[in-house]
Amino acid sequence: MSELLSLTHALAWPLALTLAWMTGELLYRWANVPRISIYGLCGFVFGNLSSGYLPPAQADNFMMLANLGFGLMLFELGYRINLRWLRTNPWLLLTSVLEAGLTWAAVYYVSRICGLDVLPACLLAALAMASSPAGLLRIVNEQGGGGQVTERAMHLTALNCVLAVFVFNVTVGFGVFQTSGDVVHASWTGLVVLAASSGLGAALGWLLPLWQRVASHVRSNSTLTFAVFVFLLVAITHVLKLSPVLAALTFGLVARHRRVTLSPAQRNFGALGDLLTVLLFFFVATTIAWQPTAEGLMLGLLLLLVRALVKVAVCTATARVSGISARKGALTGVAIMPLTVFAIILIEQTRRSGVDLFDTLTPLAPLAAMAMILEVLAPILTQIALTGARESGLAKYKNVVKEDKDAAA
Repeated sequence: MSELLSLTHALAWPLALTLAWMTGELLYRWANVPRISIYGLCGFVFGNLSSGYLPPAQADNFMMLANLGFGLMLFELGYRINLRWLRTNPWLLLTSVLEAGLTWAAVYYVSRICGLDVLPACLLAALAMASSPAGLLRIVNEQGGGGQVTERAMHLTALNCVLAVFVFNVTVGFGVFQTSGDVVHASWTGLVVLAASSGLGAALGWLLPLWQRVASHVRSNSTLTFAVFVFLLVAITHVLKLSPVLAALTFGLVARHRRVTLSPAQRNFGALGDLLTVLLFFFVATTIAWQPTAEGLMLGLLLLLVRALVKVAVCTATARVSGISARKGALTGVAIMPLTVFAIILIEQTRRSGVDLFDTLTPLAPLAAMAMILEVLAPILTQIALTGARESGLAKYKNVVKEDKDAAA
């Protein structure tokens, strides 16, 4: 019996991941519930079992794989960003700035009213600005989404990520300086990390076309090529304690504009992407503890409501001037609700750099509640938004810039 228990303990993570995957497949087919919602719910349950079912020693091994899965999604999102569209329709960029800025202000103001100190409120507000590329992109690929709402949601998500990482790192740098007085450490934690991460991603994006010209077999193995380059990028940022979020986004963006071809068959990176998606959403949910989730439930719900109202209101208010109907603008605001994976990964990366503000400050409880609620609910909202916009199953991209011009005329 003891040998059986020991074997079960050693296989805890693979068994839990398999059960999460099976449950996700069944509920998706029977009830059309997004798979990633089920992966997250299973991860939360397994991660909080009183018997300590998942060995914490093995969690470090899965963290790198989770970062790789997140990096692949960030690369794909960056690849699908069209800078020409942003130049043609600057209202999209303005929408992102307004929506992210007002979200920061609203969440900060409510947090302060509810008794949080300045630094914890700033950290929560910075995270609330973002939308998670992992949740959005997975639902888009799962639903075969394509159209104005889908494209706008992806562009807003990418822009929000950049703004959130910038504000979050500046806030963390201020917190480091405030607690230690170390200007060098604070600067490295803030702006230097952002610049180095973006530069690293751009460098790999520049090198990728050179490799494609050298390797004659790259066309048949391009999915593997992208995956290996992303793996290298994530590993380098992991070792140097940089930001894989900005690095992977920049890599994808530069790769697109260097005319690197990513065919529709390679989106989501096939079976590799599916496997890493299960691991990513399951693992992230295991890091959310039950006790702070319960303690911060009321404040977390309030902050989520404020965040949702601001995002939907801004996207609706700027819809017509940016070339779409108010209804599609509101659906875009609903589609960008995912947050959890981005927030948790960003916090874990900050901890690895030697800054652990969330273990000493009070935003941990409301953040845990926000993360757990959105882990399950946000993918469902994104799916509803794509269905409401009648963009599910439209895998072929439309000429969105032309549609914007026609709508504006």
